[in-house]
Amino acid sequence: MELEAMNSREDWPDETEEAKTESPPKTCCDKIHETISNWILPTNQRDTYLERANCLPPPIFIISVSIAELAVFIYYAVWMPQKQWITLDTGVWNSPFIYRPDKREEAWRFISYMMVHAGVQHIIGNLALQLLLGIPLELVHKGHRIGLVYLAGVIGGSLASSVFDSGLALVGASGGVYALIGGYFMNVLVNFKDMIPLFGIFRILVIITIVGTDVGFALYRRYISHETGQKVSFVAHFAGGLAGMSIGYTVFSCFDKNLIKDPRFWICIAAYAAFVIFAVLFNIFLSPAP
Repeated sequence: MELEAMNSREDWPDETEEAKTESPPKTCCDKIHETISNWILPTNQRDTYLERANCLPPPIFIISVSIAELAVFIYYAVWMPQKQWITLDTGVWNSPFIYRPDKREEAWRFISYMMVHAGVQHIIGNLALQLLLGIPLELVHKGHRIGLVYLAGVIGGSLASSVFDSGLALVGASGGVYALIGGYFMNVLVNFKDMIPLFGIFRILVIITIVGTDVGFALYRRYISHETGQKVSFVAHFAGGLAGMSIGYTVFSCFDKNLIKDPRFWICIAAYAAFVIFAVLFNIFLSPAP
């Protein structure tokens, strides 16, 4: 009997070895990355992300852009003689940042308009969206990819506005924000089967609600509202969203691959470049704007 007991004990697993193979407890940073991966990535990509997840570099691009936009808004709302908290007026209209059709030869305005916003509601909406979505996206895809998508939306937004709404000025970072939303939306849509169905439906409904509300408010302000101040274009919303649904989707769908080797990326870049060239030529030779 004793011999049988000893033999049975030899078959028992070594408790010290079990202790060695136990995974270390999850840190707060690990839990954050796990939550982010659930929101941003489909199931088949989460393990790859979690194996290499870290907070270095931090989401510098989206935070820096947000701070700069907030600083410019505070400058025009607090320190300028024409303090403008609510709407676009003389001070912002004369800003070197705003895109104006009569100043379109100053090429930097096609990008710098993202720094200026038409009131406190405008800046709060854009900052909230780009921080809530942009920080998780940048932690996964890193700043150079987020910057590419964001700026593609900003430039595409101003060029589209100069072509399709050529008589109006343009302010705000909506082009860049909608590029992030468009890229994220396409990834949720394409990878819907790899996500928890109800969770995927919830995300799509949230995106549609936010975009519908924001675009509805922009259309109201453009065509219905009789508030004083200058009217601004809303075309950048749509153009930024299209940039995100093409370039953004390609960038966000291959976070663990070399983007340069993805033929989809070059197809999107070629289409985007063709639009940019057309818009530039339109502004030089065909634009009815002064």
